[in-house]
Amino acid sequence: MRLKDKVAIVTGGSRGIGKGIAQAFAAEGAKVAVVYRGSQQAAEELAASISGKAYQCDVTNLAAVETCVKQIEQELGSIDILVNNAGVIHDDLFVRLEPEQWNVVISTNLGGTYNFCKAIAYPMMRKRAGRIINVSSVAASHVNMGQTNYAASKGAINSFTRALAVELASRGVTVNAIAPGFIETDMSAAVRNKAGDLLKKFIPMKRIGVPEDIAKVAVFLASEESAYITGQVITVDGGLSLGAVAAQ
Repeated sequence: MRLKDKVAIVTGGSRGIGKGIAQAFAAEGAKVAVVYRGSQQAAEELAASISGKAYQCDVTNLAAVETCVKQIEQELGSIDILVNNAGVIHDDLFVRLEPEQWNVVISTNLGGTYNFCKAIAYPMMRKRAGRIINVSSVAASHVNMGQTNYAASKGAINSFTRALAVELASRGVTVNAIAPGFIETDMSAAVRNKAGDLLKKFIPMKRIGVPEDIAKVAVFLASEESAYITGQVITVDGGLSLGAVAAQ
């Protein structure tokens, strides 16, 4: 097993991509801390099914994050892997976008990533080992109308990933990002339900991705197999970002 006895944190871990990553990590032998904000039942059921533990935390609050990380360290051990997956969307055309919609997306997606990295980076540097994986999106570079806030948050995560990777590389800590395309999750349900099969026309592989597609890449980035990879944003989108329109 590639992650045997490693301690991993997965934020936004109760469902969707986070759930898929937590399950995949556990299958590879990791001890997984499932961090959630409001989905307590789902998080606890998942944690029980993978012999992990669920932890409630508001990722936008640095003090709460630091407390959460200390609790995880006390109960599971020092952190080897961090997956920053917690994220929200509040789509609207920019002229109608309220400050609250902007702030909640930036503070959750980007701020949450910063907060957990802030709490984890120094301990990883001290032990000269660690894997940080940030979940970004193809929306960072292939933008959609009504997503100025979301695109800004994910674009910033990409730049943050590269900059942090440079700072931590000499201490044996790698920092990478995964940029999913359309994945079957609750977050993408509205778009998928509205667009239907039309989406598949723009995906060369002609299918919507599933959380397992992202989880497999996360396992690789968390393992020793990726030891010489850092500062990279790996796109997992079935070819969507290539810009081709698949033949009917």
